[in-house]
Amino acid sequence: MITLDRIGKRYGRRGPWVLRDLDLAVEAGEVVVATGGNGSGKSTLLRVAAGVSAPTTGRVRRPASIGYLPERFPSGVRMSARDYLRHMAAVRGVPARWDLVDRLGIVGDLTAPLATLSKGNTQKVALVQALQARDLLVLDEPWSGLDVVAAAALTDLLAGSDAAVLLTDHHGHEVPGARTLELGTSAVGVVIELVRVGEAFDRLGGLAGVVEVDGTGDGARVRVEAAHSDRVLAEVLRLGCSVRSVRS
Repeated sequence: MITLDRIGKRYGRRGPWVLRDLDLAVEAGEVVVATGGNGSGKSTLLRVAAGVSAPTTGRVRRPASIGYLPERFPSGVRMSARDYLRHMAAVRGVPARWDLVDRLGIVGDLTAPLATLSKGNTQKVALVQALQARDLLVLDEPWSGLDVVAAAALTDLLAGSDAAVLLTDHHGHEVPGARTLELGTSAVGVVIELVRVGEAFDRLGGLAGVVEVDGTGDGARVRVEAAHSDRVLAEVLRLGCSVRSVRS
């Protein structure tokens, strides 16, 4: 199982809190689906759970054998799919699961560089490397890019897994018995695109109602709770920023 105790996460000393005082326990054999709008912290939660990112506050207790599927699988991997799966199994100290290759219907030359596979087959290889783990599966949008047969097979695999499973999914797939964890109940209603932010960037995350700040060249993309959007707009103008667009 995995336990997250009062987890908080922010990026930078003055950045906005993406997660705050979050408690979660996922038992072995249980599936939890994290839901929420853009900026609610779903991917951040998964990175913290998998140990890819350290929490700013709180503590995580996780098992030894963890399989992590990021939302975007690294491109340009020169290793062959077969060697990659063998390598990841060896890293985790588990046998390679060639049965999963058949279950998900991976086609193509598994001895060719992974970067030469189609997007769908690359996603299947990425899933296999994660599903080989014994104790905890952390999967960010695992159904993305899968064909109908593979998507159904994945649902069955997750429903029958003995591992604790934490995942995100915006496609609406239903895993029997899964429970939902809703993040960011105060949904982000407005996205403000800024240009020529300059030194004001470090102050944006501290504004009331700001949920997330992303740098974009010399500008920034600011996600704001709808109730605070007018106040934030006035403040960024006072700070000397130029507003490119405002959208809900």
